Amino acid sequence: MNNLTTETAAAANPLLDFSGLPRFDHIRPEHVGDAVNRLLEENRAMVAQLEAPQSQVTWENFVEPLEDATERLGRAWGIVGHLNAVVDTPALRAAYNENLPKVTEFWTALGQNLALYAKYRALKDSAQFAALSPARQRIVDNAMRDFRLGGAELPQEQKPRFAEIQEQQAALATRFSENVLDATNAYTLLVEDEARLAGLPDDVRAAARAAAEKDGKPGYQFTLQFPSYFPLLQYADDRALRETIYRASTTKASELGENPDWDNSANIDALLALRDEEARLLGYRNFAEVSLVPKMAQTPEEVIAFLQDLARRARPYAEKDLAELRAFAAAELGLATLQSWDVSYASEKLREQRYAFSEQEVKQYFPEPKVIDGLFRLIQTLFSVTITADATPVWHPDVKFFRIERDNKLIGQFYLDLYARTGKRGGAWMDDARGRRGRAGRIQTPVAYLTCNFTAPAVVDGVVRPALLTHDDVITLFHEFGHGLHHMLTQVEELSVAGISGVEWDAVELPSQFMENFCWEWRVIEHMTAHADTGAPLPRALFDKMIAAKNFQSGLQTLRQVEFSLFDMHLHYDFANQGDGVQGLINRIRSQVAVLVPPAFNRFQNSFSHIFAGGYAAGYYSYKWAEVLSADAYGAFEEAAAASGEILDVNVGRRFLAEVLEIGGSRPAIESFKAFRGREPSIDALLRHHGMAA
Repeated sequence: MNNLTTETAAAANPLLDFSGLPRFDHIRPEHVGDAVNRLLEENRAMVAQLEAPQSQVTWENFVEPLEDATERLGRAWGIVGHLNAVVDTPALRAAYNENLPKVTEFWTALGQNLALYAKYRALKDSAQFAALSPARQRIVDNAMRDFRLGGAELPQEQKPRFAEIQEQQAALATRFSENVLDATNAYTLLVEDEARLAGLPDDVRAAARAAAEKDGKPGYQFTLQFPSYFPLLQYADDRALRETIYRASTTKASELGENPDWDNSANIDALLALRDEEARLLGYRNFAEVSLVPKMAQTPEEVIAFLQDLARRARPYAEKDLAELRAFAAAELGLATLQSWDVSYASEKLREQRYAFSEQEVKQYFPEPKVIDGLFRLIQTLFSVTITADATPVWHPDVKFFRIERDNKLIGQFYLDLYARTGKRGGAWMDDARGRRGRAGRIQTPVAYLTCNFTAPAVVDGVVRPALLTHDDVITLFHEFGHGLHHMLTQVEELSVAGISGVEWDAVELPSQFMENFCWEWRVIEHMTAHADTGAPLPRALFDKMIAAKNFQSGLQTLRQVEFSLFDMHLHYDFANQGDGVQGLINRIRSQVAVLVPPAFNRFQNSFSHIFAGGYAAGYYSYKWAEVLSADAYGAFEEAAAASGEILDVNVGRRFLAEVLEIGGSRPAIESFKAFRGREPSIDALLRHHGMAA
């Protein structure tokens, strides 16, 4: 497009306006098809131009124009995908699904383009390559790797099938996600007898009452949104009620769920078959090997050995956790047999008895505005930046927008969408709206989406009370913000390796898990608490009890993560040879690893969106892998505190900023870790943080 047609198109279609931030107040489902078609046309024209012979391939005449065109397509489609996740409507879903195959087809064709691959190779082999910056060299190396994984080297007759596989996988992943969302949105549990809600906190009852009133129903209404259903499992004295909501939650999107149309079983089988076929076309034995090519871990065997070692170390602690819980449940709660729907309830009661506090008591001290202030204060102290409220169009009235500055200069911005609602995908995540990029002496600053699903502010007696966060919610917020900092504080000016771009998948959780540690520091916590009724800060005595309880059941929690990670890795590694189906595999993993085995009806895998719709296929292990890095990195702050008494050591913070956050994906993650820590990573800090050190 020339400048005039670009400006005209942008005026008519906000998805084609790249002059600033997305115009969320103007974007409509009908804009999607037009924007996608125009951008695909523009990209295909650019690709055709770049395929033509060139006397010399340079960064400026080849890589830069290709990045320009693909960035616009990526940004526009990123907005569509984001809206599809946070404000799902029938019209938007239809537009997304209609255009997804076209976008997938383009990226697949691009990844298979031998002419472009040859030009990257020519650039790599040229004398000019040595003169490129390390960041640009890494981009060229990454591109060549991605072309190989994209099927560029396949025989011509196999490329159409490879393209079909990519399109089918994209469609299946979307369908998987939609089934989980639809099953979650459709389910309601109405409780008319208030006596059945004994044990439930007042704010949970108030939210359930408001939900019922909104639908014109009597009583109290619960859903499968986490903030609605989990308190039932944690606090409801009525065992049958706990079993009902547990069964609904663990069978959603399965053959045992409410609607057979939302059963993900066939989608799982189809995805696994396609991934296996893709791997074999590319010359790998299994999809796990394909998944690990751009990661830190080298082989599936290495990952499995890491997970089995962690399971072996955690098992004695998990067995002790479970024995204590069963003894307590039998003696104190009259539960002779501990069922899965009793675990959260009995655990909360045991925690209250052992440590003399409840999560509900703690929650009263964490009103969301105060938590946000405390989080910002920490970041401003550690990384010498300022965070202030900003203004721009948003997709929902709940969404807030902020800017990050250093020395009065803008370095990044972010959207904060914190509350659960109908039409919004569950969970918490960070995504990039725009990456950092330097062009012609100007800097395009990065922008992030930070999304959570916390309980929304409640209206009590006509008064809006701020949302109250559990301490787990606070940890989740810090986690996602760590991803955001990685994206926004980068100083790399090459788009493909700025911020989180180009970072190995199993290292991308390092900054997020690193940030979680500060949720256990009094120097941080004391500035982010104020009791919902009195405004009093969290008492130090209560905080000390929280610290004492920090590793409560950490053995069980570690084994649970290892179970999910091994299930994921074996699914994509040797599952095809076993012949006992997906349920058979998860049963087998549980028999080897778990000390607490869920009931036979549990269909956890049918809503395991991370690996079937979220990019974590043969990569779920990365949470634990990166936790080794993050715990060890945080050890540098602990060592500084041991010497000076100050955990918020600005010098260590500045070093972490310079060697990890600012560097982004411009060098291998292990080099960034070693530059910060001065040595190879060690598992010792992880075990110590979880109370499992020898």
